[in-house]
Amino acid sequence: MTSTDLVSQANSAFDFAERQLRHLVTNYPGLFPLYTQNGKWNHQSESWTNWCEGFLGGMLWLVAKQTGDAWWRGKAEEYSGLIEHRKLDRSVHDLGFLFLPTWKVWYELTGEKEKQQPVLEAGRTLALRYQEKGRYLQSFVAPESLFIDIMMNVEIIFYAARELGDENLQRIALEHCYTTRRYLVRGDGSTGHEAIFDLQTGEFLRQSTHQGWRGDSSWARGQGWGLSGFVTAYKYTNEIRFLNTAIALADYFIERTPAHGVPPNDWDQPSPKLAYESSAAAIAAGGLLDLGDVVTDPVLAEKYRQQARRTLATLVTTEFLAIQKPEWEGILLHGIYHERKGLGVDESVLWGDYFFLAALDKVLQNASSSPVQSTGVVHTPPKYEK
Repeated sequence: MTSTDLVSQANSAFDFAERQLRHLVTNYPGLFPLYTQNGKWNHQSESWTNWCEGFLGGMLWLVAKQTGDAWWRGKAEEYSGLIEHRKLDRSVHDLGFLFLPTWKVWYELTGEKEKQQPVLEAGRTLALRYQEKGRYLQSFVAPESLFIDIMMNVEIIFYAARELGDENLQRIALEHCYTTRRYLVRGDGSTGHEAIFDLQTGEFLRQSTHQGWRGDSSWARGQGWGLSGFVTAYKYTNEIRFLNTAIALADYFIERTPAHGVPPNDWDQPSPKLAYESSAAAIAAGGLLDLGDVVTDPVLAEKYRQQARRTLATLVTTEFLAIQKPEWEGILLHGIYHERKGLGVDESVLWGDYFFLAALDKVLQNASSSPVQSTGVVHTPPKYEK
């Protein structure tokens, strides 16, 4: 598949996403799902934590920008407005996921300061999770817990710090990234899911996991969170250690993943039950595109862009895009939310759909401003059998 082919497929995927999203917001108005059950969004299964409300609004904004259609713009504004109250939510570590794809986009499109205020308030709220003794933002699970996922949310604190000129917010965001780098990034470039600290002393005790195979294994989605998060941290700080960390995480992801670009839930799990975790691939694809934009070595930059394009070329095939499943309500197939709990296993997951569309949006933006390049050889994944 050439870059021209990928651009064509990206446009087709957006057309399909429009149909799926229109069905979702029309048939289940006000619903903020996390994952499908047997391909359906509306069910009563466990959510574990409430962290995905920004992804639906984020997809609506992506489609609104792609189409210029007032209906999509109205829905994007509506679903962003429905989550404004979450700017003061101190129960989760995911406020970046809620407000960066929604209210920050809204503000950047309009320049209206009142649209920026929920983003800034959410950044201040997230910073309240900071544990001074351990120098980290605590996860929603417990005060002694640090998740790799938070690297994807710390941007909202960096953003608030920059916009407000708040040195303390900047310090909190920086220290969190340093702590994550020290205790959750391993020497081989893999990441742990969770770090546990002694609350009295701030001492790091051990790595653990909720969604990977073992505490010392490599959970693929967490690797994607870390990769993308450290690229973003570098963009805000120019801290070369963050860039080097992102490179190490990217190289590990590429080395451990089959050539088609889609990993299992955990690379270290013997004989994994499922071949694919498509949301990890979508997250990593976006991170690799961003990394290709910031590394200075053109050969390295092209390596990461090529890998991202190969991954997306896989995800737009009918093995992963639900376009040939008329009863399926999600966009991407073969996602996993929480394998251990049996939640959203081999289903569509809302963040997978969002990061897939966000990565395709980057491809389309790049195509409009750069010469056509070949993606190289595309490796077709084996047909998946459930």
